[in-house]
Amino acid sequence: MQTKPYRIGTRGSPLALAQAYETRDRLVAAHGLPEDMFEIVVLSTKGDRITDRALAAIGGKGLFTEEIEAQLSSGALDFAVHSSKDMPTALPEGLTLSTFLPRADPRDAFIGRTAERLIDLPKGAVVGSASLRRQALIRRLRPDIEVVIFRGSVQTRLDKLADGAVDGTFLAYAGLTRLGLQQKATEILDAETFIPAPAQGAICIEQRIGDDRIAALLAPINDRDTSDAVACERGFLAALDGSCRTPIAGHATIDGGTIRFSGMILSPDGREAHDINVEGERSDAADLGRAAGEELRGRAGAHFFEDWS
Repeated sequence: MQTKPYRIGTRGSPLALAQAYETRDRLVAAHGLPEDMFEIVVLSTKGDRITDRALAAIGGKGLFTEEIEAQLSSGALDFAVHSSKDMPTALPEGLTLSTFLPRADPRDAFIGRTAERLIDLPKGAVVGSASLRRQALIRRLRPDIEVVIFRGSVQTRLDKLADGAVDGTFLAYAGLTRLGLQQKATEILDAETFIPAPAQGAICIEQRIGDDRIAALLAPINDRDTSDAVACERGFLAALDGSCRTPIAGHATIDGGTIRFSGMILSPDGREAHDINVEGERSDAADLGRAAGEELRGRAGAHFFEDWS
């Protein structure tokens, strides 16, 4: 019988904490345990500490997970809570993403200062984004717009926007909603034309492989629809690159036993893009996504990926 609190690793941003507390609350409800049986352990990551450069320039997605995963691997943590879209496709040996909470709205939100919609911004407007995917999609839709790197927590970016640093910025609508800031969105982009990041809106839980005690604890809060959709999207990433150096978009939906997937790869300037729409059995989710990625890789040709290095 567990007598010590379960230790939950997380980053310290308000959004990361909201996700950790949501996980704790679901576990409390699922098992009838008191809140004090769960301890939220906040860890600083390199990705949090370095905010003046693009992720691609300092190492990519793993910068948000390295310190947490080291503690998880050592046994200092029982499990860790992450934003699924921040997770590299290759995890450290001995760790796995075992559990996914029900997915929130995966779409992107535009927060405009000088216009409510991206399409209505004046020519030459400046939009801030840290995401290469969003940057490429913005340039594809509005090549006249200047796109600048815009990093920091949700509130930091909203404050910079309010101070006039840019004319608009993009954030995940799920993140805004989890922070009670959904009213800040001036436009919610259509997921079919402005395809989200793979796994956007999904909270995942990482644990040690073979830790049956933690697997049993987490199993009741796993959402199978989210798990299958994310497996497809991460399969797509794995077939391509999946780091923060690549403009990749991918979104899967579940309908009964069927999974439908839309994916896109773009050149960083948004001028060239290749997309794909496929469907199949949800039991083949990861393979479906991987095959879609391999097809786009072949269709684009080797020259397309030279800009990604």
